[in-house]
Amino acid sequence: MDINNYQSYFFIGIGGTGMSAIAQYLKGIGKSVSGSDRQFNSKTKTETEQKLNKEGILTFEQNGEGIDPQTEIVVVSTAVEENNVEYLKAVQLNIPVVLRSDLLAAITQTKKTIAVSGTSGKSTTSAMIYHIMEKCGKPISFIGGAGLISIQKTDKIGNSITTTSDWLVIEADESDGSLVKYKPEIGLILNIDKDHKELEELESIFKTFKDNTKSKLIVNQAHIRTKPFSQNPDNDFGYQMQCGFNATDFEQTSFQIKFNINGVEFEIPLIGQHNMENAAAAVATCCELGVSIQEASKALQSYEGIYRRHQLIGNQNGLLIVDDYAHNPVKLAASIKACQFKGSKLFVWFQPHGFQPTKFLRNDFVEEIVNALRTDDEIWMSEIFYAGGTVTKDISANDLILDIKQSHVNAFFIMNREQLPEIIKSKFKKGDILLLTGARDPSLADFAQFVLKELN
Repeated sequence: MDINNYQSYFFIGIGGTGMSAIAQYLKGIGKSVSGSDRQFNSKTKTETEQKLNKEGILTFEQNGEGIDPQTEIVVVSTAVEENNVEYLKAVQLNIPVVLRSDLLAAITQTKKTIAVSGTSGKSTTSAMIYHIMEKCGKPISFIGGAGLISIQKTDKIGNSITTTSDWLVIEADESDGSLVKYKPEIGLILNIDKDHKELEELESIFKTFKDNTKSKLIVNQAHIRTKPFSQNPDNDFGYQMQCGFNATDFEQTSFQIKFNINGVEFEIPLIGQHNMENAAAAVATCCELGVSIQEASKALQSYEGIYRRHQLIGNQNGLLIVDDYAHNPVKLAASIKACQFKGSKLFVWFQPHGFQPTKFLRNDFVEEIVNALRTDDEIWMSEIFYAGGTVTKDISANDLILDIKQSHVNAFFIMNREQLPEIIKSKFKKGDILLLTGARDPSLADFAQFVLKELN
């Protein structure tokens, strides 16, 4: 499709992060944009709905009222089923229906695109690229998967910025196979781990992405499955592009990480070695766009992170509370390890999402969690989040807990998550960490604030 052929866009499920980002971008280039979401109702407006309205994007309940003969195109994600009332109305009115990924691919045809791929780290790396370029006086457009906290402070969702630059940075998703649709100027491959699809299928998808990349390919050689994609596989560590960008000497002190990239020291207010790797990819990309490593180092000192990615939300009676998006086995293990501060006990609460994904990854979850947790750490789980639609509920989060217990790990199932603060309140000591993790559920941020309040 050609986005220049359409002026009026309607998004079914506009409240989703990926959908709202594209909607805001289109509004920023002068399109008429509206949309609906199952979370929207006529009585109260969600925070996302309010912020979309401030951008001039009309929002509706998901009942069909927002679609009319003047609507030129309807956008859906793979989560929207064909029996959806608005999908059916669009078909009835002969309005074209396109996938979010096809629309994003069409947008990338109008810009020089940087496509960030990988099963982990896409949101952070793309946000870092935007932040570095903006701080260095070379702002680029941005369509991301999570809001930058620095942008959210201006009362925006923070996951999309439209500029006049020729360059655009996007997240390129592999979970639905849409990664093969993008043909970027610069492509990044951060990592490849089992998530939604088997590894063999994932590697085939990433190979097509590599072949589609027009100019430069940035590959994380620290990851066993991505290293073969490098154009210079003899490099031992770090991210490789042209002469190589090597990240070394990692240190973490509280919520601060230090490391070197090609001899230049970096200090970023984040946690986790995975964020050193994300930063190296971002720096390599920005250097390709004319930024020096030294300039990138200075810019990242002020990087505040993105929404629900190891976000420190409070300190209650000496217990540090961290909210994170981690949801696949490798991400969860990395999140756990990043929060294992010396001398502190770690309490992890995890809410899996999707019955089919949880069943598919059951053994991987168990293995990664067992290997990541220390002897005294604890893992707590509440029931799998159900987002609606047709699904077979043939697995429970408690099944994972029972599997984990077989390895003599401190594992507990708690059906009612609101009971968590009261139960753990008597267990922690000053300096311990509570990590709250999960994805897709729009109430998770509110739950984190609930926990913070209840532990007061």
